[in-house]
Amino acid sequence: MQKQIAQERTTLVESFLLMGTVVSIRLVGEGSVADMRDSIDRAIHAMRSTEEACSRFDAASSLRDLCRRPGEWVAVPAALFQALSIAREMAELTGGVFDPTVGRALELQGFNRHYLTGDESDSQVPDAGASWHDIELNPDGMQVRLATPMLLDLGAVAKGLAVDLAAHELGSWPGFSIDAGGDVFVAGSDPEGAIWRVGIEHPLAPDSLLAQLELTNMAICTSGNYKRRSAENEAVHHLWDPSQNHSAEGLKSCTVVAPQAVLADVVSTAAFVLGPKRALSFIEEMDLAGVVVHEDMTVQMTKSMGGYIRE
Repeated sequence: MQKQIAQERTTLVESFLLMGTVVSIRLVGEGSVADMRDSIDRAIHAMRSTEEACSRFDAASSLRDLCRRPGEWVAVPAALFQALSIAREMAELTGGVFDPTVGRALELQGFNRHYLTGDESDSQVPDAGASWHDIELNPDGMQVRLATPMLLDLGAVAKGLAVDLAAHELGSWPGFSIDAGGDVFVAGSDPEGAIWRVGIEHPLAPDSLLAQLELTNMAICTSGNYKRRSAENEAVHHLWDPSQNHSAEGLKSCTVVAPQAVLADVVSTAAFVLGPKRALSFIEEMDLAGVVVHEDMTVQMTKSMGGYIRE
């Protein structure tokens, strides 16, 4: 009679800077540590490649190259084409309240410094006139044409996309988590073999939790006005409402749970910019779970969110 011998579970953790935040990958495996490290290296490479394609702060990025060539059809990397496709679709769904062409407005408000080098960017594009309607996409050859000069900002899409691409590289292991600031993806089981627990940060107390969730094979992303403020004007935050030409008002944070990080990321941002009257209903229309925190700290959540929250 043969006996099955259970393999010992190993946990590897890797942390690094990416897209203006500290990213932490925790991988749970049974077997070769070298193979686990190889998977983590591939995940990191996928995330860095996405940043290199989609960063508006790096003059050498594919995004900045595209923005320097208005009126031309430009072949772009797959990550940039996918991010633009998602951003344009969300712009259409929100009637332009969410708009990826707000890069210049953010740049002029002081959101123009590269997180690694400290270098300030100045795209020098006109400060008006562009909208999501001016982004033309051709899937054949993954080509993009910007009909008018603009500076794109894909901050609400690229990080979530990078997390999803990293998750693809880690998917064969028993469990993993990717924590990229406000974007988290968990799969399988945690190092103890249990379902993952993920906390939602309290908007007014960074060391406290608003709630704790239990979930797996899901992403959870939070957009809030308390993390990134302009160095030039403390009243200005990075979640920009192009319809009003100022930072979105009325909410402190918006958290969304979704099967993909890019979906949770873009919906949480779009809901935040839509504001307190429309945020929750928009999340429900997208058939997702979410929590909305108003400026007065009133908390609302979708019915489906109750299935994830644990005491």
